[in-house]
Amino acid sequence: MDEMNCRIQQASVMAEKPTGVLSAREQILALAQARGVVYRPNALDDLGNAVTRLAGDDVRLDDTELLLLALERAGWVSTGEADRLHIAHMRQRAP
Repeated sequence: MDEMNCRIQQASVMAEKPTGVLSAREQILALAQARGVVYRPNALDDLGNAVTRLAGDDVRLDDTELLLLALERAGWVSTGEADRLHIAHMRQRAP
């Protein structure tokens, strides 16, 4: 797992995709597929969505962000690694 974390950290800090380097989305999808991880909402997700909606906020995670959440919950990425991948993903998908 240490070698995988190292690769995630190195690639995720890049905001742009040089030739041959996976985007954050591609890294997340590949890691989830390799580990057999899928996102399944739980009761806390439902509560969080309800509170967010009641607060008048419109926050919706895309499928990649949900997979990243599932990878973190399953222990395949640390909170710091998930943060770095999430930031890279948001930067890469921005117009």
